[in-house]
Amino acid sequence: MKPFSFFILLSLFTFCTVSAQQSCMTESSIKALDAKWEETNLNPNPEFFQTVLSDDFVWVHNHASMIDNKEEVVKRAKAKQANGTRDTKSRIQSDVKVVITGNTAIVTGFTIVDRGPTPTRYHFMRTYVELDGKCLLVGNHTMAVPEDE
Repeated sequence: MKPFSFFILLSLFTFCTVSAQQSCMTESSIKALDAKWEETNLNPNPEFFQTVLSDDFVWVHNHASMIDNKEEVVKRAKAKQANGTRDTKSRIQSDVKVVITGNTAIVTGFTIVDRGPTPTRYHFMRTYVELDGKCLLVGNHTMAVPEDE
């Protein structure tokens, strides 16, 4: 009976260890996190930005017209949340692709952002890194796609 009990304990330990080591770095997890990023840009939530953006986060906007860091993104979200304002009517993602190498995921795709009067289509590329079991957004690059393309 003792070898059987040992086997059960060993199996339980192995299961717990593997469960504790599950990675956020899966295609489905990254796609869900990226969709949450888009949703939170539509409905600002400073706490989400505070937890998902790495301390070294960089967002390069269209033609480098603006470059944000974590502090600026959180500050802007707090202001919009406090004022109950938002300048965007909708954000719709499409053609989202994820490439994972080690602890890094690159997400690419398109987002149609409607701020009126006409929606703008952007191509995006975001970089997520897994640190201590948590996936953080470290970089975002967005570029408006000309209307004739």
